[in-house]
Amino acid sequence: MDKGARIADIAHKLGLATSTVSRALNNHPRISKETKQAVKLEAKAFNYQPHRLAAALRNGKSKVVGVIIPTIDRNFFSSIVRAIDDELRKEGYQTMIFQTYDDPSLEAAAIDVLLNLRVDGVIATLSKRTTNFDHFQKVKNKGIPVVLFDRASDELDFSHVIIDDFIGAFRAVDHLVSQGYKRIAHFTNVQKINIFKERLRGYREALEKNGIPFLQELIIESDMQLEDGRLSMQTLINGNIQPDAVFSSSDLAAMGALQVLKENNIRVPEEVAIVGFSNEPFTSFSDPPISSVDQHCKRMGNTASEIFLEEIKRNSMEKFIPRKVVFTPELVIRKSSLRN
Repeated sequence: MDKGARIADIAHKLGLATSTVSRALNNHPRISKETKQAVKLEAKAFNYQPHRLAAALRNGKSKVVGVIIPTIDRNFFSSIVRAIDDELRKEGYQTMIFQTYDDPSLEAAAIDVLLNLRVDGVIATLSKRTTNFDHFQKVKNKGIPVVLFDRASDELDFSHVIIDDFIGAFRAVDHLVSQGYKRIAHFTNVQKINIFKERLRGYREALEKNGIPFLQELIIESDMQLEDGRLSMQTLINGNIQPDAVFSSSDLAAMGALQVLKENNIRVPEEVAIVGFSNEPFTSFSDPPISSVDQHCKRMGNTASEIFLEEIKRNSMEKFIPRKVVFTPELVIRKSSLRN
């Protein structure tokens, strides 16, 4: 059949009005079940594909939501995307996924594509390197709902779903101190994004609570990928202050640190302990298993979707008040940080 079949072709074949066919394809409640089935069978035979942009131009709704993440190959982000997709599909929405690889230019390009497609909303986590938020302001200026999750910024007046990163970091460091560790290094990222600011604050306050001095030499900034963790750990080993523990804002960097410690015959946790962040599946299977802070990714995705659905239904005359949902993270203690 013609690849470019139109609603008019289906209507002609079935002897129906084009408006009836259109309503049947969109599951309109006034169209009978039998008519819907007949139309959908014929649409399949014609290989009919709806033109979403044309539909969006007609009715102002595309039923598409853009989801922007750094990468899909981390369990944390893929689990959130799955939860978002599951929730939105129940309401008839499709998701369009963009990966930024933590590149602000790719993040801005994704926003431009989504605006051109006239999506109904954007659910996103910020790139670690994003310092200018003009592209997100463009979305807001067009009246399109934006919900942020995990990584947010005080410069953006959007609803967001996060964990209490301060508490997560505080508990991780407090746990390390309880095990007898005192020279605790911290792997972090640029401090423009809230999660890293809050984790550093939690780290510092846990040290202060336990009477341990803060040492700038034990703070290592990087992109916190696996190789960054390796380089950061080697830098510490070669430095003037030898740490006896590492609290990493990334499980990948924590794994890199573990690899280097083992290569240098430094025992974990007897000589150096490790705690990561995100509770990625591989932390359970490493040798030794890595303690980590769980971020409740499924709840985060579900809640971000619920907030979007609330905002899309909001009357345009109502005053917009951003929602802030904060979950309490869970410290999952494993062998990598258990000295006692």
